[in-house]
Parts: sequence; structure tokens; C-alpha cells
Amino acid sequence: VKIRGFRIELGEIEARLAEHPAVRETAVLAREDGPGGKRLVAYYTGDAELTVDDLRVHLAETLPEYMVPAAFVHLEALPLSPNGKLDRKALPAPEGDAYGAREYEAPQGETEQALADIWAELLKIEQVGRHDNFFELGGHSLLAISLIEKMGQRGLVADVRVVFTAPTLAKLAEAVEEEQIMEIRI
Repeated sequence: VKIRGFRIELGEIEARLAEHPAVRETAVLAREDGPGGKRLVAYYTGDAELTVDDLRVHLAETLPEYMVPAAFVHLEALPLSPNGKLDRKALPAPEGDAYGAREYEAPQGETEQALADIWAELLKIEQVGRHDNFFELGGHSLLAISLIEKMGQRGLVADVRVVFTAPTLAKLAEAVEEEQIMEIRI
């Protein structure tokens, strides 16, 4: 499949994920559950105690960043069709914890809270903590552009490149505040 211009071999991601000792079966899909493009979603059976971060680190060791899924969904068993093949249509859409939110720490200050509200709206999640990473929560380059537009509507100015260099809520808020200080000096 092609996602945001990158050719991605789903079978390769599945094979690398299956190499993790606590994973039994895998399936990887390019899902488009809403506007904003396709996202890679990995489904796996095995140890339910595995964290999204564990799996993300495991895959990042052997795959380029664009091939590491945005979400990881643990299932008791992969759904099968009557003929015994994987029933891809029966795989559930990922929910909040599938994106690997960090341990929650509430946003601090007006800028962080405003950014958290924008992220929650764009990423369609309920809660965003100050150490959450935009891309690990399901964000991507097209949503980063939407993020910058929505920030501008609230008077928060930043270049889109800042989202990539400061992808956590706290770091992005810090960069936005520094940009505002620089504008005041000029």
C-alpha cells in the first residue's frame, strides 16, 4: 500500500511484529476511519500486558519510522471468516489506548491547555496529557498542517516544522511561547 507517498509492505510489518517473543499472531491494515488519510494499525494476539511503547520500540529497531504503525490493538483472537481466513472487515477500529498515550499528566498553563483541546479535536481522543506525542497518538503530516491552522485561529503561531521537532504537547507549547516572545521583541 501507499501512505503519504511511502510504499509500505504490510507483510513485512507483520513479520517483524511476530518476531516479538510475546506476540503470537499479527495483522496490519492501512485504515481510513475518518478524514486525514490512512493510518497503519497493527492487531496482535499474545501477552495482553505488552505496551504500545514496547511494540513501537521493537519495530523501530528494524523498520523505518514511516512503517511503524500508529496504533496497536490487542485481541484475544484474530477474527476469521467461515473459510478460516483473516476477516479484515471484522477488525475493530483502534481506540484511545491503542495509540500509546503516556501516563497522563494534565496540561499546564493556557498554551498547553489550548493545544490539548486542539489535539483532542483533531485526533478524536478524549484526553491529551502534556507528555503525549502528536504522532504516537495518531497524528501525521497532513494533520500537522491542520494543527497549525487551528493553532493560528487561536492566536498560537508556529511553523509546521516545529510539530516535527517538538512533537510532545509540552515541547510544542514551549516552542509556541518562545515564538511569541521573539515576535514581541521584533
